[in-house]
Amino acid sequence: MADYDRAAVDRIIAAVAAEGRTTLTAPEGRLVCQAYGIPTPAEGLAATAEEAVALAEDIGLPVVLKIVSPDVLHKTEAGGVLVGLGTAAEVAAGFETIVANARAYKADAEIVGVQVQKLLTGGQEVIVGAVTDPTFGKIVAFGLGGVLVEVLKDVTFRLAPTTLEEASSMVDGIAAAEVLRGVRGAPPADREALADVIRRVGDLVTDFPQLSEVDLNPILATPDGATAVDVRIIVDPEPAPEPVRFSQEQILAAMNRIMKPAAVAVIGASAEPGKIGNSVMRNLVDGGYRGEIYPINPKSDEILDRKAYRSISDVPGDVDVAVFAIPAKFVPAALEEVGAKGVAGAILIPSGFGETGNHELQAEVVAIARKHGVRILGPNIYGYYYTPENLSATFCTPYDVKGGVALSSQSGGIGMAILGFSRSANIGVSSIVGVGNKADLDEDDLLTFFEQDENTSLIAMHLEDLKDGRAFAETAKRVSAKKPVVVLKAGRTDQGAKAAGSHTGALAGNDKVYDDILRQSGVIRAPGLNDMLEYARGVPLLPTPQGENVVIITGAGGSGVLLSDACVDNGLSLMEIPPDLDAAFREFIPPFGAAGNPVDITGGEPPSTYRNTIALGLSDERVHALVLGYWHTIVTPPMVFAELVVDVVREFRDKGVHKPVVASLSGDVEVEEASEHLYRHGIVAYPYTTEKPVAVLGAKYRWARSAGLL
Repeated sequence: MADYDRAAVDRIIAAVAAEGRTTLTAPEGRLVCQAYGIPTPAEGLAATAEEAVALAEDIGLPVVLKIVSPDVLHKTEAGGVLVGLGTAAEVAAGFETIVANARAYKADAEIVGVQVQKLLTGGQEVIVGAVTDPTFGKIVAFGLGGVLVEVLKDVTFRLAPTTLEEASSMVDGIAAAEVLRGVRGAPPADREALADVIRRVGDLVTDFPQLSEVDLNPILATPDGATAVDVRIIVDPEPAPEPVRFSQEQILAAMNRIMKPAAVAVIGASAEPGKIGNSVMRNLVDGGYRGEIYPINPKSDEILDRKAYRSISDVPGDVDVAVFAIPAKFVPAALEEVGAKGVAGAILIPSGFGETGNHELQAEVVAIARKHGVRILGPNIYGYYYTPENLSATFCTPYDVKGGVALSSQSGGIGMAILGFSRSANIGVSSIVGVGNKADLDEDDLLTFFEQDENTSLIAMHLEDLKDGRAFAETAKRVSAKKPVVVLKAGRTDQGAKAAGSHTGALAGNDKVYDDILRQSGVIRAPGLNDMLEYARGVPLLPTPQGENVVIITGAGGSGVLLSDACVDNGLSLMEIPPDLDAAFREFIPPFGAAGNPVDITGGEPPSTYRNTIALGLSDERVHALVLGYWHTIVTPPMVFAELVVDVVREFRDKGVHKPVVASLSGDVEVEEASEHLYRHGIVAYPYTTEKPVAVLGAKYRWARSAGLL
């Protein structure tokens, strides 16, 4: 922006670098803030007690004194801060005390002087900061500040730079947001001023990547503005290099050939059952893949009735994909031949690379691929499936149930769990992809392909880490505006705070950063593996809701309470039933039932009561989604309930009324068959649980909100 003085920041950073320092002094930090329009209190730097007194009287008593030393980063711990000095004598004595404390804390500390700062009172203490995250790069943080910041950890994160809208969502996104709006008679903080500071900090670290951590704590938020009382900035003279990135056009050019190949070569193809090279060949042949299949094996003339070639360079035609089923040590030489052949994708099944500590071999393979323009999937993977092409390029079991769900996993074991669940639940998939070590191709490459793949309507991904979190977040934000993206992020440990030099760094725990930035990207985060799979199964079946009003209709009061809890847990809004709709429901339920929300029709009611109340919920335009709670009775047996629900929902869909309907069935084992019947007909239903159906509905709502469809 025009009001930024970048040259001033350049000069400060150059001076710090020339002195071999990694931290800015507080006065330097204040100058950086001034250069970026971030308010700070009136202050000055004193070299003697006399100068401190003169500054204090000029600024106006009372004042705060702070030690200024590149060797004392945490000033409070060193006794380097004195607050509320109201007379000249107190300021003079305070100067001597602070310098003595700093010497006692670190005898050889370089003392630049003492910062004399106007004492600000009133307002709410908050923190605004930025840190360099190893996954996402520059991120900004906002939360409650002051001395309790690392205890409460009430903080939220976004990618830097942020828009004012995103910054405002941070101010509203902490648990204590209500405090900033004013509680118990306290005036509200200037939330626009806070959002502006967040935006400016994001711009600052974007413009100057060498600023590894920026910590404004506390910022005093008052009704009239936001002032950074304490500034801490850490410099990394050699910021991490930008990761290699490909354009969308480059990604699609490669991915279209990889997912829709006209010809596949199997490096290390084998005629011997039990060998990986044999399993890959069998899956390709038996799976019905219609393209050319070229076995590569220097010791065989024919494999599975196909001519074998000594080298891929001997293959007469073009090859799009080479599946590697040879030991890791032989991969570089074979990859050179694959590259010379003009192959688009190398599918590296073998292990023995980075996952075993052999990073040099993995780096060598990537360098060869880069030289030839080959994209690598893996290494250390089970392969991949793309059902529209009948392509099972894997040594695992084949899969051929076609549908709109694309799944990926970083782990082979999780990949097989995905395969088994998909088969058991009869999920139609477009693709299942193993990414393994992600030496090259990773989740954002897959997202870019599935975004434009007409065979894919939802993408679900298991990941343990992200190679380039920023690229993933930017791609996911674009893709999730069109198609739901579900992510299961494994590893929720707090790894980000081990060696932090600032409050912001200590707060940037690994999982919290992932959680906030995935949400910022419109991703549906699944808490566990089964959740991810159930979201993948159920979310595509549910129509997109047109509003927030959810109504529960239940035959059991206990289920109604649990379903209500589940709605709250999943961010759903239970509709306040207006009087006319309340009266309409009461026409169909017994006097001892309960209208309101949940609508409790009681357990002994005939099928007509379920039918009439569900039809009423579907017909009223003010109701946007239905949650059904069924209780097994002889009056309305499970399959009777399931069939009537399917019938009434179909009746309204035929009229153009498409609302999400989910159901929880409690009862004897017959409810299992009834739930399966409902699911087969597009109604998400589960036996023995009130949580799962509501969680799937909540996932649909989270996506619809982030995609701007509500």
